[in-house]
Amino acid sequence: MGNCSSFSLPKWIFGDLLSNGMVSIEEDGTHDGIKTIRIQKACEFTASSVLCVCIITWNMNGKMSVQDIRKLVSSTRKFDLLVVGLQEVPKCGVEQVLQEAMADTHILLCQKAMQSIQMFLFGAKSSEAYIKEMKVDKHAVGGCGGVIGRKKGAVAMYINFSGIRMVFVSCHLAAHEHKVEKRNSECRHISHSLFSKNDIHYAKSADITVWLGDLNYRLEGISSMPARKMIEENRQSLRDRDQLLQEAEKGQVFNGYCEGTLSFKPTYKYNVGSSNYDSSYKIRVPSWTDRILFKVDHSSGLDAVLSSYEALDCVSSSDHKPVKAHLCLKVRGGNT
Repeated sequence: MGNCSSFSLPKWIFGDLLSNGMVSIEEDGTHDGIKTIRIQKACEFTASSVLCVCIITWNMNGKMSVQDIRKLVSSTRKFDLLVVGLQEVPKCGVEQVLQEAMADTHILLCQKAMQSIQMFLFGAKSSEAYIKEMKVDKHAVGGCGGVIGRKKGAVAMYINFSGIRMVFVSCHLAAHEHKVEKRNSECRHISHSLFSKNDIHYAKSADITVWLGDLNYRLEGISSMPARKMIEENRQSLRDRDQLLQEAEKGQVFNGYCEGTLSFKPTYKYNVGSSNYDSSYKIRVPSWTDRILFKVDHSSGLDAVLSSYEALDCVSSSDHKPVKAHLCLKVRGGNT
């Protein structure tokens, strides 16, 4: 498809998508870890695309910068849907700023908030006609609120968009390097709890499931200065120390999910207002805390092509850098 002004699926595709049964995404006793996939930059909003989705996650650190929010969505908008997941959101008009920034091309279709965890879904101006069903949910796993309500947990959206069933989960998990098992447990608890009320398991019937957020997994077994040196000299070896990839390899979380290569620098922790890593007395170890993962149900007839996965270094009002991904959904076997 790949057209912001119109959306249509061939009737045979539409029928196939609607006929899918409830497909479980639970573990099947085996595990493959997180599959790292290459960026295919040739897939840019072409006629063979069924749907193009831009996904952004950003921990705002409780600070509001209108300029930085606009930077999140300032690039060429060659996408049908935009999903923005935010953590540690301050109590002031983020929604309005996003809507104003997107007003020329996209409208707000849905939003869900749980204190400082918020998610927004924007679509092309013609897209409302193609929404067949939409549900939202939330699940808290901890956090004490505080001044800006820094709760831990997730908000989620289920959307049936012209027969394509999608689930987006925006989460904020437990902090600190040593709390790996707590993060694993929170992931599992959120996954099992969302959309599970009244025996209607929307998450299990999704054609594609996307997790985004501050997952808070850190680098294992390395101190700050050696890590900073490796960021510049040997980033591949540093990726081997990433707790999320390690835990997925063990089969603890995100079995069968995909992620783009971590070619960008770790997104936490920066001095606010700069692109320099933490220079406080804690000199925290840089980490890829902010991630976007996705999983396509094989029975959907769809493939997901990742055409970008990047951190936005130009945004500096937080101690985190935003992460952005661009997914193009295609009919399996179609041209790329």
